[in-house]
Amino acid sequence: MSATGVPPVVEVTLDCADASVLTRFWTFALGYVDNSPDADPARGFAWLKDPRGVGPHLCLLEVPEPKTQKNRMHLDLNVSGAGTPEERWQRVTAEVTRLCGAGASVVTAFPGDHVVLADPEGNEFCVA
Repeated sequence: MSATGVPPVVEVTLDCADASVLTRFWTFALGYVDNSPDADPARGFAWLKDPRGVGPHLCLLEVPEPKTQKNRMHLDLNVSGAGTPEERWQRVTAEVTRLCGAGASVVTAFPGDHVVLADPEGNEFCVA
C-alpha cells in the first residue's frame, strides 16, 4: 500500500532503441494491448497493458545509448502450468517456438526447466 492508501500499479520499464518494434513483439508475446495516449509510432515510447488487469504494465522507452550488458532484471513468462514434467516442458518449448517466430532468439536452454530468450533488441527474458 502506498502512502496515499492506494496500492501502486507495478510498471516495468524497458529501455529500447525502437519502441514500435518492441511494441509489436511484446503485445504478441504477452497478449497485452498498447495503452499509449497517442497512436503515433514515432512517439518514442509505449505503455502496454494487460487487458485482464492482472499483469504489470510494460513501458517501452526509447533511449539513445545502446544495450551493453546483460539485464540485471528480466521478465519470466511462466507457461508450464500443471501436469507431468514432460507435458510442462512441451508447453515451454511450444511457447519458445511461437516467440522465436515473432523475432525472439534462444540464448540458453535448460532442458526440462526453462529457456532464456532475447527479444528483437537483445533484452533477455525466460520462458518457464
